[in-house]
Amino acid sequence: MSTLIMNKPHADARFWDRIAKRYARKAVTDQAAYETKLEKTDSYLQPDDRVLEIGCGTGTTALHHAPRAGHVLATDISAKMIDIAREKARATSVDNVRFEVSSIDDLDTTSGQYDVILAHSILHLVADVPRTLRQLHLMLKPGGLLISNTQCIADSAAWLGWIAPLGRVLGVLPRVNVFREREFLQWIGDSGFDVEEIWQPKPKASHYIVARAVDA
Repeated sequence: MSTLIMNKPHADARFWDRIAKRYARKAVTDQAAYETKLEKTDSYLQPDDRVLEIGCGTGTTALHHAPRAGHVLATDISAKMIDIAREKARATSVDNVRFEVSSIDDLDTTSGQYDVILAHSILHLVADVPRTLRQLHLMLKPGGLLISNTQCIADSAAWLGWIAPLGRVLGVLPRVNVFREREFLQWIGDSGFDVEEIWQPKPKASHYIVARAVDA
């Protein structure tokens, strides 16, 4: 099983800790689209799969998918989010998911550990998207899957690129990367993935993408 090689506070952890309880109470914006994404991901999982989820939030998605996999390691930079996820896990009969406070850089990136990596609503928040994609590729077994739900903000709200840095300084926003779909798909390909599925429930919505790890 993967281990954490370090566990230092992330620069944006305080923001997510502060909103964790409110985030947990917030209703899903598009429930039908969310359920479709869950069904799509379920169809890719196998009973023996080792799964990593980065940016798991309060754990709802990890707990849904865990019964369909061998084991799930679900991580988030927010200790408050992970506390809520663990509470949810204790209230269920799911026993093959482990929640840990971690950023992608805290994880052991030993090659070929995972069959599937889930990265939902997180890749537009990391410091260096191409670098993170390369790390995830390294952690996947050959032929493993990266399943991502990512907002390509520049295609719908490019203005956010101007105010996001100030918002982060003021503590009212986390880091937000503003990029276009074509850039994101280029980064995925350059990192050693072949895209197998792209789905958007409606224009300007986030992109659900399934990419298979091939040559780096």
